[in-house]
Amino acid sequence: MEPPFSESQANLSYNSHYLEYAVLPLLKLLCLTVIGLILAHPRTQLVPKATFKLLSKLVFALFLPCTIFIHLGETITVKNFMRWWFIPANVLLSTAIGCLLGYLVAKICKPPPQYFRFTIIATAFGNTGNLPLAIVGSVCHSSDNPFGPDCYTTGVSYVSFSQWVAVLLVYTLVYHMMEPPIEYFDVVDGGGEIQEQLPSNDLSRPLLVEAEWPGMEDRETVHCKTPFIARVFTSVSTLSYSSIPDVDILEEASAPTSPKSIRCLAEPRMVRKLRIVAEQTPVRHVLQPPMFAILLAFIVGMVPPIKSVVYGKEAPLEFLTDSLNILAQAMVPSVMLILGGMLAEGPNESELGVRTTVGISVARLLVLPLLGTGVVYLADQLNFLIPDDRMYQFVLLLQYTTPSAILLGAVASLRGYAVREASALLFWQHVFALVSISIYIIVYFKLLLSYV
Repeated sequence: MEPPFSESQANLSYNSHYLEYAVLPLLKLLCLTVIGLILAHPRTQLVPKATFKLLSKLVFALFLPCTIFIHLGETITVKNFMRWWFIPANVLLSTAIGCLLGYLVAKICKPPPQYFRFTIIATAFGNTGNLPLAIVGSVCHSSDNPFGPDCYTTGVSYVSFSQWVAVLLVYTLVYHMMEPPIEYFDVVDGGGEIQEQLPSNDLSRPLLVEAEWPGMEDRETVHCKTPFIARVFTSVSTLSYSSIPDVDILEEASAPTSPKSIRCLAEPRMVRKLRIVAEQTPVRHVLQPPMFAILLAFIVGMVPPIKSVVYGKEAPLEFLTDSLNILAQAMVPSVMLILGGMLAEGPNESELGVRTTVGISVARLLVLPLLGTGVVYLADQLNFLIPDDRMYQFVLLLQYTTPSAILLGAVASLRGYAVREASALLFWQHVFALVSISIYIIVYFKLLLSYV
């Protein structure tokens, strides 16, 4: 990136049309979203909620994996794997910067104490999967797009390459940050009872819960709805913990069955606590269809003998990749229809407060993209980025621009914490994002296409 973003002199032909290139793709996505909203709106009910939930499962289990495997597998090589290192690093950077912003929002806006951690993680963790894929797909849909003939393939590859980090963050950082606060954990004589629970009937759950990662809320663990980490690391005598497991009991329960529990030297108590928390972190759940598609794309794409059999016009399995590509083309419209269906349900009542909701939205949608622009510019000055690759830069910028991840709603349901607050916040953020993303994409195109 030459100051601040640059390409060759050929980009001059795009300078006078950057507004058109930026606005038209967003209008296409907006139309798809409005169609989904009309179809799912309670007054029309042209398509029932069950159909949208089925569509979200198809996206998760079929359309998205096909999209990832087709495009990531075709472009990934050992060399590209090394060259693209800043994409996952940028996800971590954007999350870290978002955590700092979220902490400031929590300190300034003063949400109810039980939602302090929720305010931080809602500001920090953005949508790095379906929405960026939809934006890239819409931008690259036109044959005269400014990113060249390989726009869609490279764009999808870059976005897909970041998803494995995002999924790991969901089941580590996000999962533990969404732990029910120990001070507000209701305990009754017969056992633990969380303040808010969604009905067990699948059709009664909000579409938000299953919009991006269907079935997550069904993968409950023994302690997912308890303040497990707080119980392990603190001891507060004034609270009742009859339903919260004790660290020593957990250790004793695992001792007879685990050969690792027999040690020659006594394990430090802090190390033992960290190990127990790690054992209760459901990282095993990351192996879902999109992750399998990423791993398979890595294996096939980085082994030339296998890659030549699967990808290419003369590959023996070209018919298979063509079939998967046909399925992959349904991904973008399906994602936007689901988003419209989610918005049609409207916001839930929330105890988060208007000031905190506005604060999170401003920090996530307006402030973070400004900081992200500076990060990407600085990274280019340090030669961390691929030279003269505008799509690479565009995807990095998108990681700072999207609203909070819809996955927050699923994690909230899984942990029984801030379910209504997550639903209301995500609704308003996605409404505001229609404006903020439009503004920033126009800015990004101006920067990417105007400077030579």
